[in-house]
Amino acid sequence: MEAKHTYNLRLLSLEIIGIIVGLLFLVPFYFVIVNSMKSFGELLINSASLPQSLNFSNYVKVWGIMKFPQAFWNSLLITVFSNLGLVVISSLAAYRLVRVPSRFNNLVFLAFVAAMVIPFQSIMIPLVRVASEVGLMDSIPGLVICYFGFGVSLNVFLYHGFIKSIPLEVEESATVDGCSPLGVFWKIVFPLLKPMTVTVILLNSLWIWNDFLLPMLILNSPDLRTIPLTTYSFFGQYTKQWDLALAALVLGVIPIVLFFLAMQKHIIEGITAGSVKG
Repeated sequence: MEAKHTYNLRLLSLEIIGIIVGLLFLVPFYFVIVNSMKSFGELLINSASLPQSLNFSNYVKVWGIMKFPQAFWNSLLITVFSNLGLVVISSLAAYRLVRVPSRFNNLVFLAFVAAMVIPFQSIMIPLVRVASEVGLMDSIPGLVICYFGFGVSLNVFLYHGFIKSIPLEVEESATVDGCSPLGVFWKIVFPLLKPMTVTVILLNSLWIWNDFLLPMLILNSPDLRTIPLTTYSFFGQYTKQWDLALAALVLGVIPIVLFFLAMQKHIIEGITAGSVKG
């Protein structure tokens, strides 16, 4: 017998609350998109009103001022290579910590967990000193290496919990068939980590793409600036070009939104797989 779901006042109330909460989250997007198409004077008069006409001149100006193709390419390189390194390093480290539960490995895992609660602001000055000493300053590879250090703790923690749910018998059968330890990981274990890998890549991309403080500390050359750094150039000590800054924010957000929409299917699969494994 199929259970019949009746549409009652309680369900209607929950739907109304959900719609209101959804609209509240969309309000900032409305202000950013609408005001990015206004002139500076029109924006100051009424920031909540719709633009009198669809004016894309702000986007044209911003594209040239911030050298958007170069900034986009810098952000893309940093995000992609940081993700690749973090996925490889974190998955291998977590696999080793789970499959060889020695006292030393348990202490290493505790150190990773403890590093998650250390605020970045407390170590940014020593970081700049160390990065300067080892030649990591003012270079994209240097910034990527810094992201390895800051992102590996959370990623190892996520992979660590997921690897525990993978049956050890699967790996043992592959070892009996003559597979090497690295072969077992890359051919057997890593494909099973796809749901968590998608989650890790998404979290890292949202963080790295929108990060401002670490690139500001490491990158000094104008040609190496990321999208958040070039957007900040519209905010001076005495002037704030809100019309251009909002257009720059829209250009910076569009790629990561498109990435999220493209990964949506895999994210849903990952959540489903994670709930079943759990």
